[in-house]
Amino acid sequence: MKKRWLLNLVMLCVVASLVAFLYLRPKQTAEQEASYDISAYKLAEFNAISVEFPAKAAVKLDKVSGFWRLSAPINMRADQASVQRILSIIAARSKDKITNPDLEKFGLNNPALKLKLIRDKNSQDKNSVEEFTFGTHNPVTDEQYVAHRNAVYLVSNNYAEAASTQVIELIDKSPLKPTEKIAGFDFSHLEQWSDTRLNVDLADGKWNVSIAAAKPQQNEMNEWLDFSWVHNPAKSVEMYTPDRKITYPYVMIKLADGSKVRFDKIQESPDLLLARPDEGLIYNFPADAGFTMLNPPINIPSK
Repeated sequence: MKKRWLLNLVMLCVVASLVAFLYLRPKQTAEQEASYDISAYKLAEFNAISVEFPAKAAVKLDKVSGFWRLSAPINMRADQASVQRILSIIAARSKDKITNPDLEKFGLNNPALKLKLIRDKNSQDKNSVEEFTFGTHNPVTDEQYVAHRNAVYLVSNNYAEAASTQVIELIDKSPLKPTEKIAGFDFSHLEQWSDTRLNVDLADGKWNVSIAAAKPQQNEMNEWLDFSWVHNPAKSVEMYTPDRKITYPYVMIKLADGSKVRFDKIQESPDLLLARPDEGLIYNFPADAGFTMLNPPINIPSK
């Protein structure tokens, strides 16, 4: 009987503690719980972007055949992930929304940055453009004021940082276009393969090597292609103007449509620098990754 009485007392204390916790815990106010979507737009709505600054040239991007390209100040393939980060402003949420704001109060009368997302760059309809302007930072939250459609929101600094990315960093660092499908390589113009005139070709899912003694493993070759060329972005890129007076060793990539892409080997150490003349870019790869790119695992037996 005494044990049951003690058990009931313990249970009563547990219930009382739970009730007290639920009653005394801080209550969230409606203001604290409020959260505002800056927009309800979809990524697929937009096919052009303009990033405008007060004191330098605008950065412009266009969607061409499903992929984003820089169109100003240079014409280059764009890094798709970087563009998605710029577009992510449409999914931003804010705990603060100020309607009919005093723009000067938030540094929006002379904004640090204007981001224009465009549905049709050839349209004269003003509703074709959605504009986001970035003002001053809030010193308490370290967030930034952004104006869109007669309202001001307080959002993360990351959105302005994404839109302010340097042009050279917006360039696609993949050496090949997304539409370029590899069908083979001609390595015969590189020093290490000049004697054997090495060519490797991929036909009907099978690799063939021009060196009779080679014993390529199909899985090894597939992995080499995937990790060395298809999914191997350079760590950086720089502009390239070919010097017709200099002849570099080079590798020629054969594509499935019958065309070819040439890469000049500018430097092998300490980093591999491969230049693509048709795109006017030099791709910088770490030395170890670069060595693998130019030396496929064809398994030639040692003598």
